[in-house]
Amino acid sequence: MRIGVPKEIKANEARVGLVPASVAELTRRGHEVVVETAAGLGSGMTDADYEAAGARIAPSADEVWSSAEMIVKVKEPQAAERRKLSKGQVLFTYLHLAPDAEQTADLVASGATCIAYETVTGPNGGLPLLAPMSEVAGRLAPQVGAHCLERPQGGRGVLLGGVPGVPPAEVVILGGGISGTHAATIALGMGADVTVVDRSPDALRRISAQFGGRVRTVFSTRSAIEDLARRADLLIGCVLVPGATAPKLITRDMLPTMKPGSVIVDVAIDQGGCCETSKPTTHAAPTYVVDGVVHYCVANMPGAVARTSTLALNNVTLPFVVELADKGWRRALMEDPHLRAGLNVYNGRITCAPVAEAQGLPWAPPEQLLAA
Repeated sequence: MRIGVPKEIKANEARVGLVPASVAELTRRGHEVVVETAAGLGSGMTDADYEAAGARIAPSADEVWSSAEMIVKVKEPQAAERRKLSKGQVLFTYLHLAPDAEQTADLVASGATCIAYETVTGPNGGLPLLAPMSEVAGRLAPQVGAHCLERPQGGRGVLLGGVPGVPPAEVVILGGGISGTHAATIALGMGADVTVVDRSPDALRRISAQFGGRVRTVFSTRSAIEDLARRADLLIGCVLVPGATAPKLITRDMLPTMKPGSVIVDVAIDQGGCCETSKPTTHAAPTYVVDGVVHYCVANMPGAVARTSTLALNNVTLPFVVELADKGWRRALMEDPHLRAGLNVYNGRITCAPVAEAQGLPWAPPEQLLAA
């Protein structure tokens, strides 16, 4: 199979779909890999590194998109990239379609086979291709939140860990999954007063056992969230419904009750955000203020640490890329139910129920369409 790796064009996105070691694995198996020139520079990987691994360097994105049978990326294709997709081509990347009707329409119109990292499942449940980026985003959230709390950034002027005689910041984390657990780890390590909110008793038990009671756990209700939002210096949103739009747990009418200069870091922004006032921002302009509350809603948080993120992502995506290339995409999807769960759009049809439900569109089970 000929596999294409274009350079990411989303604002401030420096990750890359395949690293040289992954390219070497694929070329040793007889596949051809075409990498756009400078695609890996943001992650510290040169064209020479890719050539040594057996890749062919293409001088332009157009050449990659036009020649590849399968495109491997990191972020959802931007409008200019979606126009390059062709019928029957395979796209393997993060898509986050539920809150993005425009992208969904373009992918449906393209006739391409679009597989989303974030809905591929694991044998024991979970989302193995989302997990490493959730870990990165969770660990970044207290770090960027602490920076936003500084007075020059519009924050309250509160040091996350406090100092002797001065209490630390109150950090409230919505969601006790992978991102929330990693956010709690870092916030606790920075000396903050940490509370994790979740509606799963099992998740709350796990958090309590993992942190030995140093992190408070609260069962999620509207009343509990309202109370905790009033107390929070930093509120981190880590809720996730696989493939679907994130629930709006922080409503607009809660914001005036929050402390002036408090901060919301909405890690769930890729799926629409868990705050009614959240809207996607970029690393170049990461924040804005609503009702005195600083909002940090960068939609590609892991891109800030591109090398770490790229290596972590390739560790989990490579086996699926190999499977798609070795077996061919149709056989791979038919034989592997976990990979098939990642199929969001196929031959002009939506194949992911949560995406269709979020946008009020029809859908068809992937098994039905692939068999036909």
